[in-house]
Amino acid sequence: MCRNIHTLHNFEPAATDDEVHAAALQYVRKISGSTKPSKANAEAFDRAVAEIAHVSRHLLEDLVSSAPPKSREVEAEKAKARSAKRFAAA
Repeated sequence: MCRNIHTLHNFEPAATDDEVHAAALQYVRKISGSTKPSKANAEAFDRAVAEIAHVSRHLLEDLVSSAPPKSREVEAEKAKARSAKRFAAA
């Protein structure tokens, strides 16, 4: 999976439309192999991003969890600690 796509489920506050769109864009970039499509493919690329963002928003709205919502700040600190540990070992 693309490292730039982050988990969006079970956060408080809920994922924003911008976060969902960014994840959809990263997904389409990954599977198409292109960060910026040609003019011939731009319409299909943009349509795919919009459709995936739309479906992803519905998925996030429909998912349920018995776990308490996660904090973005706490998860960011955990990610920084993992990164520091990984790069310190190199």
